[in-house]
Parts: sequence; structure tokens; C-alpha cells
Amino acid sequence: MGIKVTILGSGTCVPSLRRSSSSFVLQIHGSLLLFDLGAGTMRRLLEAGFTISQVSHIFLSHLHPDHTGEFVSFLFATKYPQTYRRRTPFQVIAAKGMHNFYEGLHAVYKEWIELEPDLMKIIELDNHGHDQFVDDIFLVNTLPMCHIESSIGYRVTTADGTSVAYSGDTDFCENAVALARDADILICESSLPDAMKVEGHLTPSLAGRIAMEAGVKKLLLTHFYPECDSADIEAECRKTYDGPLVLARDLMVVDV
Repeated sequence: MGIKVTILGSGTCVPSLRRSSSSFVLQIHGSLLLFDLGAGTMRRLLEAGFTISQVSHIFLSHLHPDHTGEFVSFLFATKYPQTYRRRTPFQVIAAKGMHNFYEGLHAVYKEWIELEPDLMKIIELDNHGHDQFVDDIFLVNTLPMCHIESSIGYRVTTADGTSVAYSGDTDFCENAVALARDADILICESSLPDAMKVEGHLTPSLAGRIAMEAGVKKLLLTHFYPECDSADIEAECRKTYDGPLVLARDLMVVDV
């Protein structure tokens, strides 16, 4: 069956003409899985040849604004205008707390983000241990990541065994290694150069260490702060990882 990855946003919360905030899509047969909705996501979707009405599933790695900032805009655009209103159901999958997050947004925006009954279904997954989301054509396994309370990483596997792991934002942790074990590709955050390591985020060499310990077939680094532009990210990652390596850029397409 295979999976096609399209990077929509390879950046962070810092405004950039080159990099939108975190987001990518997976194409699996007739489904379009959207991971995270940072600023610029919907425009990048159009640039990649997709519309929001094609999105069948939204997976949120955590609830920071650079990963959820266009969720309200997505709902608003889904509802209006009448002529283009979406009529096919979609699902939103995130860690526990997603219902409360939506209710908080609804308290502000009220009917502007209220969709037709049964159009959107919110599914919460465990943020303290392993959990699963099962679809007819793919399986998603999740584990908590080392970032904030709502942080979970995803591993998508198709019927033929093709697998894509996504760290979301995280520090180095054994769960990240377990999630990515033998994956065909690991899409992994690499926020800052090694010398600028901050708590709750990875650097290129730490991302490489996760990939090497997990035995992934390919590593795709993303979530780059501007400081990465003046560093040799590939060389830093090569300190710990010697497999196939890709540095994400917006609108990049990778076949898995």
C-alpha cells in the first residue's frame, strides 16, 4: 500500500518565510492524515495540492500553539461558507485533555466553530502509557513523549507493514526509541544545534541517537528553529547516526 509523506511545516513558533509551523500529511490509500496544525498549515495544504475537505484524520502531538494554532481556523473554514461547507466526517485524535481544549475554544468562538452533528469526532488517547487508534486501512500506536502533559508520539502502520513514526516535540526518552523501533521512517524533531540544547527538545545528535538505537530505516529531521540555519545539522546528526538522513523543508515529498 505504501505511505507518502508531505511536509507542510518544518519550522517552529518563530515566523519564517521558509518554514511554516509544524505540520505534515500522510497519504494512505484514500485517507489523508494531517499531523499538527501550526500557523501556515492550510496555505501549505493548498500549495501541496490538497484541500481541507480531503483531510480524514487530524492527529495532534500536543497542544502548544505552534502545533494547534490553525485548529480554530480549520474548523471555521470547514463550516463556512455555505457553498463549500464540508459534508464528510473527520476525526480529531489527541491525548487526554483534547475535549477540554475544544470546549475552551468553543467558549470563545461559540457557534463560529460548531459543526454539523457527527461531522467531527474527537478521540482522546492515553498520555501516560501505550494506546492505539484502529482504522480499516491503518493502525496507530502511541506513547507519551517527554515534553508537556499532552505530548504523545505516533506510529502509523499499514496492512503491508509500512510504518511511519512521529516524535512530536520531545526530549530524549526511551519511549521515543520504542515508538520508532524498526520503523521505515522516523519524523523527528531537532529543534536546536547541539550546543544550544534546551529541556524538552532534541538536538541533531540526540535525534540521531534515537534513530540509531531504534534501528530506523530512514530519519527525517524537522521542527527547526532559525538557529539551525547557521549550523551543520547533518554533521551533528552524523555523530550518532549513519543511516539515510533527510532534513525537512516545506512542501518536501517523501515516499515510504
